[in-house]
Amino acid sequence: MKKTTEARGKSFETQLAALERVVRELERGDLPLEESLKLFEEGVRLSRECQERLNQAERRIEVLLRDSEGRPVLGEFDEEDAGGRFAPPLDDDGEDVF
Repeated sequence: MKKTTEARGKSFETQLAALERVVRELERGDLPLEESLKLFEEGVRLSRECQERLNQAERRIEVLLRDSEGRPVLGEFDEEDAGGRFAPPLDDDGEDVF
């Protein structure tokens, strides 16, 4: 229970930075076996927590992108657009749904 509370208190970016630190330390390859195993376990935990946060964000986005009848509304993703932003979905007349 404590780890779950701690995970919620930290931002995704903080957890991702911690995961990157673990990976760098493991990639150096100069740690004793026991320390490497502890870091690996920490990395797996961080990876799972980050993945769960991404899954939650995806579910929130899916809820936000529903039409008035609860059906998912899909829009095109334009990678060439500045920053690759989401292009809003259009109705049958070519107008933004939002």
